Amino acid sequence: MRRLTAGLFSSVDGVVEFPHLWQFDSFDAELGAGMGEMIGRVDTVLLGRHGYEEWAEYWPAAEPDDPFGRFINPVRKYVASRTLDGELGWTNASLMDAPLEDFVGTLKQTDGGDIGICASISLVRRLMFAGLLDSLTLMIHPVVAGTGRHLFEPSDPVTKLELQDLTRTSKGNVLATYGLRSEQ
Repeated sequence: MRRLTAGLFSSVDGVVEFPHLWQFDSFDAELGAGMGEMIGRVDTVLLGRHGYEEWAEYWPAAEPDDPFGRFINPVRKYVASRTLDGELGWTNASLMDAPLEDFVGTLKQTDGGDIGICASISLVRRLMFAGLLDSLTLMIHPVVAGTGRHLFEPSDPVTKLELQDLTRTSKGNVLATYGLRSEQ
């Protein structure tokens, strides 16, 4: 069975939205290596509509030597959307043809590398609470963002996690990888 993974930049106060506004100078070589390791196992990406629209506009025109661009442009991409239809313009991108949880459950049964969720807080939440997310890496930057969307909300159910991996970088970032605990 394929693994479903997600990695999100996070501030110390839990903001995961618009990290370019608060990452500042804390992005370091160890964080880049951790990201490279994560995406090195991914051969399929899941995106929500908003993330798809933003990234499909930016990444195809990115500098050819950008490491993330070299990954995201050719990789197979599936987009969850109730409003988009027809063919998508970005290379190897198509709409999911079933409800999200059903589509991902079936996709996990196919052959291939890891499936990564990119640019979608809502997909991470839905698939985690559906029990389909195998690992969540929070790349916590040493900053308080103050405002912005958080991954978790006060109405979320109590959900037990287990720490799968932990790394501290030279600039004070913490990469904490969690999975759902088998017994809830």
